[in-house]
Amino acid sequence: MNGYRLPKRLMLGAGTSSAQIEGGAVDHTWREWEKKKRLHVNDSFTRAADHWERWKEDIDIMAAMGIETYRFSIEWARIEPKAGVFDEEAIAHYRREIEYMIECGIRPCLTLHHFTDPVWFARRGGFAEPSNAKTFLRYVGVAVRSFGDLVSDYVTINEPNVYAYMGYAGQGFPPGDNNLLKVQRVLSVMAGCHIRAYEKIHRMRERMGFRDTRVGIALHMRAFATMNPLSAVQSRSVVISKWCFQDVVAKAFLRGTFMPPLQNMGGFKAGVYCDFLGVNYYTRNHVIKPGDDLTRPQDPKDDYGWEIYPQGLSEVMKELYAICPRPVWVTESGICDDNDSFRSLFLYDQLAVLAKSEISVERYYYWSLLDNFEWLDGETKRFGLVHVDFETQKRTVKRSGLFYQEIIRNHAVTEDMADRYVKGLNYHL
Repeated sequence: MNGYRLPKRLMLGAGTSSAQIEGGAVDHTWREWEKKKRLHVNDSFTRAADHWERWKEDIDIMAAMGIETYRFSIEWARIEPKAGVFDEEAIAHYRREIEYMIECGIRPCLTLHHFTDPVWFARRGGFAEPSNAKTFLRYVGVAVRSFGDLVSDYVTINEPNVYAYMGYAGQGFPPGDNNLLKVQRVLSVMAGCHIRAYEKIHRMRERMGFRDTRVGIALHMRAFATMNPLSAVQSRSVVISKWCFQDVVAKAFLRGTFMPPLQNMGGFKAGVYCDFLGVNYYTRNHVIKPGDDLTRPQDPKDDYGWEIYPQGLSEVMKELYAICPRPVWVTESGICDDNDSFRSLFLYDQLAVLAKSEISVERYYYWSLLDNFEWLDGETKRFGLVHVDFETQKRTVKRSGLFYQEIIRNHAVTEDMADRYVKGLNYHL
């Protein structure tokens, strides 16, 4: 198999989110969802991967793997357990984590919102209530005051399009609504929150004396295709699906350009509200009618049933770059492979796309560092480079994790590495 070198500016990292790995009895919306028996499994967020207690061990694992940058989130419900009440012990805990990862040579990338809300915030209407934007921005201010001397890289909101559609269009995420008008309102409010947060983080860190701030969002991007390439109706359905799910969202969040069905509730001026293009990419949707999420029998799939389509990463990067020409950070890219039988092939294929990219790509965060709590499916779906035995909490670096470690060390995939780690592997058909 052929080897390849990676772009010189590309930093290689991994990502996690707080609720999916920390554990603990935290009053956030997903733990409340678990209590309401709305998950597909009986697993508990209270256990997860116990990272809240084992954070030093996990950072040591990253350091041994050579991970250059780590995208992680802080839990809003830990930091602000009651409205206006901030937990200094939780803040100090996160500071210790960040300080230690820096000590280990790992650059932090801090995500401020990753799907979970404090229960008290949700009961006030969450992001469906425009007046709650100031509450989110208060939390952002506390986070920057607490960590701004340590962290220069920020993701304000993770996958606002997934958060809105899955939670407010009958897709099973909290709060479990099925109201497209609420989807429109939530996305409009969140876009305003991102724009104000972008400005606030820059302003606060400038006052601290820093000029290296990088702020963006992590937008979930899908490649789209018709089931029948000769169908004009299906082609129009692709355009509609892309527009509603990601294009209109990207324009609002990145450029402050609000187009139907979103609304400019804050009177924001068009501009540039990102320092990088955060791309979360996993799969491709095939479409017959708008909103479809279909796969073809002949296409390779992972253990979630998602199509494996590495070249789609190049497609969505180009689409975002056309909206806002900024460097790309692949803020999430991973695969559900419970037995680690083809993750190394996925890494080989996905990074080969970046090696050939004509667009500047500065970061690649594999999702996920650890096997984690995969939202509705709990402990049953494994994305990690590091295996977690949830009963014992023992960590073991997988073969794909060792492959990634060598990629980082060489900043390349050599022919020898490809032969040892990738040759003979195949995706599911």
